[in-house]
Amino acid sequence: MAAAIPPHITLLGPTVLDPEVLDDARAHLERVASAAAPFHLHLRGSATFRPVSPVVFVQVVEGIAECEHLEQAVRGGPLAQELRFNYHPHVTVAHEVADDDLDRAFDEMATYEARFDVHAFHLYEHGDDGVWRPRRPYLLGDAADRADDGAPRPVAGGVARGSRP
Repeated sequence: MAAAIPPHITLLGPTVLDPEVLDDARAHLERVASAAAPFHLHLRGSATFRPVSPVVFVQVVEGIAECEHLEQAVRGGPLAQELRFNYHPHVTVAHEVADDDLDRAFDEMATYEARFDVHAFHLYEHGDDGVWRPRRPYLLGDAADRADDGAPRPVAGGVARGSRP
């Protein structure tokens, strides 16, 4: 499913909403985003949820608290729901594949590392073709401090809020 699901850190799992709730949900996401500051994210190394779940993932080693805060805020208001498992920010790289493939993914991603600044989260929609597509970005912090392309504008004293990932 790698071609149908872009790499991401889930804040709220797949959620079916009635059409009359969509505007409230979007407004809620806008409030959550505007109240959160951009942050630095550091991904490093592989881990797994086995034997509980057949998943291999890249670990978040910096930015965990910020992801947890966003997840908790997103999972409120019109998007309130109970979690099946405790929230654990990560980037899934293999899920529900053969054990040999899980082992290979674990080994190949063991030395993976990436660092970048997070300035937005996105609302995705699951198409009838099984592909998840980004529908709208929600910029973190004050959107008035951002250029049309989402890049931060310089603020007080020429200090910028970071670079776009």
